[in-house]
Amino acid sequence: MSVSIRKAEKSDAALIFGFIRQLAEYERLAHEVDASEADIARALFCDNPRVFADIAEWEGRPAGFALWFYNFSTFRGRHGIYLEDLFVAPEFRSKGIGKALLRHLARRCVSEGLARLEWWVLDWNEPALRVYRSIGAAPMEEWTVQRMTGDALRQLAEEP
Repeated sequence: MSVSIRKAEKSDAALIFGFIRQLAEYERLAHEVDASEADIARALFCDNPRVFADIAEWEGRPAGFALWFYNFSTFRGRHGIYLEDLFVAPEFRSKGIGKALLRHLARRCVSEGLARLEWWVLDWNEPALRVYRSIGAAPMEEWTVQRMTGDALRQLAEEP
């Protein structure tokens, strides 16, 4: 029994979108998903993608995914990876698949000389928090996430 990680391919668009929907349901945020499978395919598999995905397989069966992109730290003067989504299907949990995806990204960071790997986690997601603490991830408690969307974003953009 083993896990393998591979780069997502264009034929994985429906699989990835399905994982995104399952993640949104798990996080109680399904009402916020307005992306389509075509949107995901266009973003991941265009000529110059700015976002990337890896697929985890357990004994040849798709088990989860990681969707990520490069960010930049001005303080460190180097790029890093921001992990947008990490999801393992319920039937494949507790097999080390999530940790394998994180290890895969950590190895990419080290091999490319990147400064860090970072992500957000919902504060109620205790199973994920336990995994993250077990691998040495540290919470950034002094930081508060800020976001603009919808009308607030449009209003700011339209200001003279």
